[in-house]
Amino acid sequence: MMMVGHLGAEAITAVGLSFQPLWLVMGFFMGLGAGTTALVARFTGAGRPRDANRAAHQSFLLGTALAVGFGLVIMPLARPIMVLMGAEAEVVDLGAVYLRYLVPGMVLMMVFFVLSAALRGAGDTRTPMWINVVINVLNVLLCFVLIFGHLGLPALGVVGAGLAATIARSAGTFILLAIMFTGRTPVSFHRSSFDPGWGFFRPDLAVMGRVLRVGIPAALERLVNSLGMLLYTRVVASLGTVAFAAHSLALNVESLSYMPGIAFSVAATTLVGQNLGAGRPDQAERSALECNRLGMWVMGTMGAVFFLFPAFLLRLYTPDAAVIALGVVALRVVAFMQVPEAIGFVMSGALRGAGDTRTVLVITAVGVWAVRLVTALVFVLVLDLGLFGAWLAMALDWVVRSAYLVTRFRRGAWKEVKV
Repeated sequence: MMMVGHLGAEAITAVGLSFQPLWLVMGFFMGLGAGTTALVARFTGAGRPRDANRAAHQSFLLGTALAVGFGLVIMPLARPIMVLMGAEAEVVDLGAVYLRYLVPGMVLMMVFFVLSAALRGAGDTRTPMWINVVINVLNVLLCFVLIFGHLGLPALGVVGAGLAATIARSAGTFILLAIMFTGRTPVSFHRSSFDPGWGFFRPDLAVMGRVLRVGIPAALERLVNSLGMLLYTRVVASLGTVAFAAHSLALNVESLSYMPGIAFSVAATTLVGQNLGAGRPDQAERSALECNRLGMWVMGTMGAVFFLFPAFLLRLYTPDAAVIALGVVALRVVAFMQVPEAIGFVMSGALRGAGDTRTVLVITAVGVWAVRLVTALVFVLVLDLGLFGAWLAMALDWVVRSAYLVTRFRRGAWKEVKV
């Protein structure tokens, strides 16, 4: 995004808008990953490694089939998607071509989500981390070459950004698959685990059903969240290209905070699932609370950085004074949102680890649809508060969501959920 930012507000908006609809699809795979993590964590905690392997394998087969299907549907719809998102005329073509180059890599990244979720359920967060390092380093290098036209190659602009992402994500997914086939990871696809010949491709509907029992509510939660966010983004897009460019960059800056928050959420999912599988619900609760404490400290500290140095952070992305001015407002609002957002992330992760994904679905639906979307419509379209109103609506969503999640966690019913 820093590199795309130097191509102008239209390029920033094209990339930011075109990526939003993909969250609808990615949300399903994140949900499937949540079911995979919960089941693998239970089996790991209970000392049943063969069952953990089987859950990971069946999730991989299911995820791969669905990812390919989604890719074939999305590719020809690139331009209609940009029109539906409310992009201005000069942004539609840029966004459509970016999407077409991005989607093949996203298909493989969805498979990567499922594989990583299985490893995290078994307690291996390092392997996905190092492969993500490879993906991101490769992505940055390729973006530098392909966006601006170095090493004798033509300058491809946003096309280069999409192509770089696809190459990097494809490489990362194949590397992770290769590692899992060696049998050196806690859950693996080593040939000794399957019948010879075509045994690897044989579905086990019973295991898939167990993954989906937890994964479908989690997937619906992500879809509900993504669809609500899609409509919320449509509201923000109505403010114009400059406002949406500021919105996109502010979200990108905020990822410096919410990505660590998601990491503590993953830790809570794994530790809660493993401790429940081992018959230690009290330790599961203590683990979740410790993840929550750490998440609040990290995201709260980043909130202070956002409040004190917003213009500096935004200048890393763009020299456009109008975009920076609006982005500063957004980052100062989001600074006060960091602690409730941390609570929301970690408590959701803890409940997913217990298999209580239905509760997270309901709470997410209330937060995104009844709070964020409704208040954004009022603040932006009725009260004319602009981008400030849109981000204030986002902050209110996280305050409400975190309060509901803490209440549910304290009641303790999640300790009795069966997966």
